[in-house]
Amino acid sequence: MSTRIPRLSALAAAAAALALTTLSACGGSDKGVTVQGAKLVTKGQLTTCTHLPYPPFQFEKGGKVVGFDVDLMDLVAKKLGVTQKVVDTPFETIKTGAALNAGKCDVAAAGMTIKPERAKFIDFTKPYFEATQAAMSKKGASFPAVADLKKAKVGTQASTTGEDFVHGAKIDSVSFDDSAALLNGLRTGKVDVIVEDYPVVQGWLKDPANAAYAVAGNYNTGEQYGFAVRKGKNNGLKDVIDSVIAQSRSDGSYKAIYEKWIGPMPEGH
Repeated sequence: MSTRIPRLSALAAAAAALALTTLSACGGSDKGVTVQGAKLVTKGQLTTCTHLPYPPFQFEKGGKVVGFDVDLMDLVAKKLGVTQKVVDTPFETIKTGAALNAGKCDVAAAGMTIKPERAKFIDFTKPYFEATQAAMSKKGASFPAVADLKKAKVGTQASTTGEDFVHGAKIDSVSFDDSAALLNGLRTGKVDVIVEDYPVVQGWLKDPANAAYAVAGNYNTGEQYGFAVRKGKNNGLKDVIDSVIAQSRSDGSYKAIYEKWIGPMPEGH
């Protein structure tokens, strides 16, 4: 997610942030319970804000929200002795901290890249995922370097780090509002190649409907994903999440979740 930031109009984004901030002023997330040092807005429940869809990290399947981030948060919920509830939330209110401040959720898990400008408003956990960008195009196409994308009509997801990466290389792109629209743009021929997070592309390529496509380039941008909690207000939950991530890496459960949703886990990941 995300590295992604689905586009909202400036007015809509401001209104959403104001509404949630107003709720916060009324004491939204100050009510609740504390479990193992972690503050939860609802007793017996870990409430997770995300933005759908963003496969393989979070998406709906069979009427249920599933994915890589969901499984990791289930481990956190288990550690706390509670169950997880996922709340679909505009990404704008996640990255600004408004949703957390308003008590809409305890943690944000949205495939979100750790960035200094975001850390001004939310507290990130330690990184839980090393992310890269990938180009997806018809089989046989090749764009080994980002500069090679200049030869094609490129699609990107609006306001994402992938889009920033492409534009930073002085390449214009057709901007799509979300990942589903981006993929559809490739399928319908609106663009020749799309740039999106590598695990998202890998998830798409598992679908037989995308058998005509392949990874046409892989770009290491040094991105890392983190979960997030309310700024300065929930270090206890952040510590629990960090400990669960570390434990899952040592006991093999992280690897199992990675291979379940993405594929073979690279060495050192």
